[in-house]
Amino acid sequence: MSAWLTLSSDGAAKSQIGLRYIPNFSLMKSFQRKYALDAEISFNAFASAQALSLDNIQTQGKVKPYRLWLRFSTAQFEARLGLQKINFGSALLLRPLMWFDRVDPNDPLQLTDGVYGILLKYTFLNNANIWLWGLYGNDEPKGWETIPSQSKSVECGGRFQFPLLKGEMAFSSHHRRMDPSRSLDPQILLNEENVAENRFSLDGKWDIGLGLWFEAVLIHQDFKFFPLKYQRNINLGLDYTFDLGRGLHLMGEQLMIEASEKAFGKGKARKFSVASLDYPLGLLDRIKAMVFHNWENKDWYRFFTWQRMYDRWSFYLIGFWNPEHYQIYASQTGKNLFAGKGFQVMVAFNH
Repeated sequence: MSAWLTLSSDGAAKSQIGLRYIPNFSLMKSFQRKYALDAEISFNAFASAQALSLDNIQTQGKVKPYRLWLRFSTAQFEARLGLQKINFGSALLLRPLMWFDRVDPNDPLQLTDGVYGILLKYTFLNNANIWLWGLYGNDEPKGWETIPSQSKSVECGGRFQFPLLKGEMAFSSHHRRMDPSRSLDPQILLNEENVAENRFSLDGKWDIGLGLWFEAVLIHQDFKFFPLKYQRNINLGLDYTFDLGRGLHLMGEQLMIEASEKAFGKGKARKFSVASLDYPLGLLDRIKAMVFHNWENKDWYRFFTWQRMYDRWSFYLIGFWNPEHYQIYASQTGKNLFAGKGFQVMVAFNH
């Protein structure tokens, strides 16, 4: 259960109070210590209120499934069916492989909607693993998507991850059919149906004293009338913990997004950078500062977080100083509580 209060320098119209409860039910049954069957059922129930004026208070609330899956597993294999979270990749903040989730790096609780589908995963004895998935009934944009999938269409893909030197590397792919007539991008609001999209990626992560990682994604969208059929997303990142006090952790990532007419042709690039510093003040307290920069429009996003953690209680104080039009991710729509300047207080209770 969590409650929050967000106050903005622009007044009540951009301030909000809210309450969220995510009850979770888990079941598990083992068979001869070789097989296991387990399930998870949870719901996301939330309500919020904003005072647009003294006599106009806008409220909203909803209860929806959050997780609803059944899994069969052995020592090396698992099959999970239902509404679930599917995420992978090496990047942590600006993630080209954010294909099926929308985890906001500034959300203390790291909440995200799931997808309906089946996931099969097999782990080899050398720790290599292979994933296969199929999705159905996910008609709203996911991850970075600005064009939703075709209604009642099947999506499929897979991933192979293997050890390499002091780290690991992986190859992933995904296929779906899009509906450009429902695009969130007005430049791609086309009267086309069943446009095929194929994604291919390569990512890796290594620990050589400092952490190094990359994610590279190539996307092909088979438009008839829109010329920019290819998109390349590349992330480079590193982190290091300095031997200062209790350990000062520094992390940085650079993301480039480029659309073009050819797979490796020139196009217009957008670049994002992020730097993060966090430091534990003690057993209970931690502070974190994060700065994003959009090189295209020269926007800066700034966050400072203090958190205190107990066994069941968590307290967060977040200060932010951002553009009025908050859009770190192109797929973000609607109002964002972190737009402009202000702070948020959040309390979470786990039971």
